[in-house]
Amino acid sequence: MAVSTVNISFQKKLLAQIDQIAEDESRTRSELIREAVRIYIDRKKEWKILFNTGAQIGSTLKISEKDVMGEIKRYRKQKVK
Repeated sequence: MAVSTVNISFQKKLLAQIDQIAEDESRTRSELIREAVRIYIDRKKEWKILFNTGAQIGSTLKISEKDVMGEIKRYRKQKVK
């Protein structure tokens, strides 16, 4: 696997938190940041699938995002009562 080195700027407070977690988990800063990026990418993929699925279902059922938001508001109002 080819590897590339990148330079990233962090605020000192955030870098200190990264370093502390890396130390607590007995791994390098790079390992921690790589895992964090992998997790972020996986979550983005999951959200994309979720939104695409929602759009497909909405299209099939002929309901819009506005319709869904209206239902959510009605549900929340009923729940409060």
